[in-house]
Amino acid sequence: MSSCNCHQLLSPLPLPLPSSHSPPSLQTQPPPSIQKPTASPLTSKTPPKPTSPSRSTASWVDALRSRTRSNDFREAISTYIEMTVSGARPDNFAFPAILKAVSGLQDLKTGEQIHAAAVKFGYGSSSVTVANTLVNMYGKCGGIGDVCKVFDRITDRDQVSWNSFIAALCRFEKWEQALEAFRAMQMENMEPSSFTLVSVALACSNLGVMHGLRLGKQLHGYSLRVGDQKTFTNNALMAMYAKLRRVDDSKALFESFVDRDMVSWNTMISSFSQSDRFSEALVFFRLMVLEGVELDGVTIASVLPACSHLERLDVGKEIHAYVLRNNDLIENSFVGSALVDMYCNCRQVESGRRVFDHILGRRIELWNAMISGYARNGFDEKALILFIEMIKVAGLLPNTTTMASVMPACVHCEAFSNKESIHGYAVKLGFKENRYVQNALMDMYSRMGKMDISENIFDSMEVRDRVSWNTMITGYVLSGRYSNALVLLHEMQRMENTKYVKKDDNDDEKGGPYKPNAITLMTVLPGCAALAALAKGKEIHAYAIRNMLASDITVGSALVDMYAKCGCLNLSRRVFDEMPNKNVITWNVLIMACGMHGKGEEALELFKNMVAEAGRGGEAKPNEVTFITVFAACSHSGLISEGLNLFYRMKHDHGVEPTSDHYACVVDLLGRAGQLEEAYELVNTMPAEFDKVGAWSSLLGACRIHQNVELGEVAAKNLLHLEPNVASHYVLLSNIYSSAGLWNKAMEVRKNMRQMGVKKEPGCSWIEFRDEVHKFMAGDVYHPQSEHLHGFLETLSEKMRKEGYVPDTSCVLHNVDEDEKENLLCGHSEKLAIAFGILNTPPGTTIRVAKNLRVCNDCHVATKFISKIMEREIIVRDVRRFHHFKEGTCSCGDYW
Repeated sequence: MSSCNCHQLLSPLPLPLPSSHSPPSLQTQPPPSIQKPTASPLTSKTPPKPTSPSRSTASWVDALRSRTRSNDFREAISTYIEMTVSGARPDNFAFPAILKAVSGLQDLKTGEQIHAAAVKFGYGSSSVTVANTLVNMYGKCGGIGDVCKVFDRITDRDQVSWNSFIAALCRFEKWEQALEAFRAMQMENMEPSSFTLVSVALACSNLGVMHGLRLGKQLHGYSLRVGDQKTFTNNALMAMYAKLRRVDDSKALFESFVDRDMVSWNTMISSFSQSDRFSEALVFFRLMVLEGVELDGVTIASVLPACSHLERLDVGKEIHAYVLRNNDLIENSFVGSALVDMYCNCRQVESGRRVFDHILGRRIELWNAMISGYARNGFDEKALILFIEMIKVAGLLPNTTTMASVMPACVHCEAFSNKESIHGYAVKLGFKENRYVQNALMDMYSRMGKMDISENIFDSMEVRDRVSWNTMITGYVLSGRYSNALVLLHEMQRMENTKYVKKDDNDDEKGGPYKPNAITLMTVLPGCAALAALAKGKEIHAYAIRNMLASDITVGSALVDMYAKCGCLNLSRRVFDEMPNKNVITWNVLIMACGMHGKGEEALELFKNMVAEAGRGGEAKPNEVTFITVFAACSHSGLISEGLNLFYRMKHDHGVEPTSDHYACVVDLLGRAGQLEEAYELVNTMPAEFDKVGAWSSLLGACRIHQNVELGEVAAKNLLHLEPNVASHYVLLSNIYSSAGLWNKAMEVRKNMRQMGVKKEPGCSWIEFRDEVHKFMAGDVYHPQSEHLHGFLETLSEKMRKEGYVPDTSCVLHNVDEDEKENLLCGHSEKLAIAFGILNTPPGTTIRVAKNLRVCNDCHVATKFISKIMEREIIVRDVRRFHHFKEGTCSCGDYW
């Protein structure tokens, strides 16, 4: 096929071919990675070695070429100096050799002097071979402007001229100009070579997905028509498809040719890892080993992230052993970084540190991996110490990745009190407006509870990426501002064609709205769960299905959790059953969900299924959290013997050591069942080094339920010693006294609470209606419908009395008369939310209410009557569990 037809195939782009009159944007400075020596060897005062005056130019050129081919670039420059000193005249064979040596050293100053010599001897533009090597040299050492000037002066360009020019444009990330040059090359009837196609494939891969994929497919079609099936062309096309999110196309191309080399395998393994298809990365790695293909540092650095994310420590260790047997890999900094990351992600931090310590030439990537590993595993002080060591001892300056890695450690490290100082240090390093550092700062401040500073950083960002939006949404969820998180999700999707929008390199089109990804969804779904915003949660689920994100294990787990916490256990189970892959978090979420809904036996059955699947080689094995969920399920369903039996056998049968949290759960299990003495005895048998706050708190809550003043005082005394500033301890003790009619003692507790400056969390309930969450406080008079709601509840109360309802005034913990107590009961927040639901939804609609505290006895009884009188199913989620009210009964069986 003619080059003219190919030109017609690739539609023209708006950017012109660079020329000697290139716009200012092309006259850029060299990339920061290019190192410029302070002095050129050609101007050095060091005398040259003695030479033989009779040596011919040809022998000098042969020596020069030999040095260059052996990558002895400095020796090549010394040979060139000796040659010129001896009086031998460099020719069009000498200049390409010495320019290659200069390029290898990235020595622009020497390159410019040799360029001047080439011009002096008449080879500047008349010799296309010399001109081509000049284009290549400036592409590697200089600026794009120098490249364009040299290229424009070549009068008789050949294929190498165009290849060198297009490669240089790609090196400076001038992707559109590279494609424009490719078209111009064909217009001059110059046939592209495999080297051309490799550069053009790289350019296509760095455009937006839709545009790049269209041009990339045309390029692939052209390579097929001209019969270019060379391995390195196919490798470039595979890499292009992978970067444009078409990994399956990469895989199909990989499988279509037989002359696969190490780069072919590395490309596929890397593509799978970068696309989160970690299992396939491991499969291809095994196939590569079985085919006897040599492994290099790229192979190892590409496959280790798959081991890391899948937590396949066994495979990671085998790869590490291979590295230790190959000296070339041991000191490879990228391999070392990947090994450190793998061990840390598999919670083997000490093994990661040993890898770090045994690598002598530590590059900053290795330091970053170890700092990040410490921070991810909660070794915050060690992360900060290593950060300081990197600066003070190793003499390395942090880069943006270092700062983003160390900031989480700054938040959580108690010894590091002046946390904001890391922000000042980042500014001092010149990272104030760096997007990655800004994202890390937003995360840091949100975790410090300073959302106002996070908002200021977010609002000031000139360029936001998807991580910026996700970080801000996460901050709102972490701080309990769930409504703000949902509002920001909506804003994220409508932002379009503004200065704030800069999409990822491989997003569909520049300037369009951001599409939430898996991280966005797994971040915002807990907000829907916390607000019981079922409609919004279903909307997000539909979006996940449309965008093929529902099968993502993190999104699936978040959906299971969201439906369960919105009161839809059946939908939660359906999502769970439809997930192709499940991890331990997925199982834990559903077991906890069954427990919260009072389905203790179903939770135990799930646990047995999980254990059986792990026994068959499944990756999800019960962990510490699994047992917490099972014990909670047993507690809510009164499965005392089942829970105790599992507690005493968890180490022997499952290899999980009981922790303080497990003891707290079992104390709750016993206490909720009224076995307070047994619960108290269990607290006293806990290992001395365990934190007993959770256990004492469970016992105090049980004493509140069963009105045991004596043990309640013991539990409260221990709690107030351990945590004197936690309001719930005071409130529970005060409520125990109030229920027992010990008003003076209750008042004394409240007085102590005020003196300590501790404030009780006010009770509130919320309900979703028409894509909006309505929040109610006890006795609420600020909601627009408050007057109507209170009036409705008074009328409804009369109907309930006729059906046998008697207000439980013991739930009013104030020393007032009975009438006042009944009025206070009528204004409880959950009753207001239920009333709002009844008045604003069609008859028969299920009402879903969430509350931040435990439902009181009176509201529990009242809601049973309301469900019967109004013929509604009412689902109430309190801080501990779900209550499904229907036809006058509750799913908890009055055990909660």
